[in-house]
Amino acid sequence: MARTGRSCSRVSCRSLASMTLTYIYADSTAVLGPLATYSEPHSYDLCEAHGKRLTVPNGWTVIKEESSQAGLGPSEDDLMAIADAVREVAANHESMQDHSLTTSTTDSASLGRRGHLRAVPS
Repeated sequence: MARTGRSCSRVSCRSLASMTLTYIYADSTAVLGPLATYSEPHSYDLCEAHGKRLTVPNGWTVIKEESSQAGLGPSEDDLMAIADAVREVAANHESMQDHSLTTSTTDSASLGRRGHLRAVPS
């Protein structure tokens, strides 16, 4: 059980939460998984006892994700994919900044930019 200080969302339960319940109304599905990293308004933190006794309306399905799987974390391939994506975004951002600096230098020279004001040639 994770010690987060968050208590169970059930009324009058003072136990510490160990899992998070989220409803997907469009699919008539309830997902019960490991405790989320932060509390969200449309999810419910449940203690061990209330998580085990969870019932849903007729016709709904329950997906239970084991917390032991969540502790494994991302694989090395996942981490490399994230790192590559971050590098690509950073490279695109730098090239956009270089382009905007070049453009603003030529614009300010032709328009006579002074401080925050621009003088537009007639």
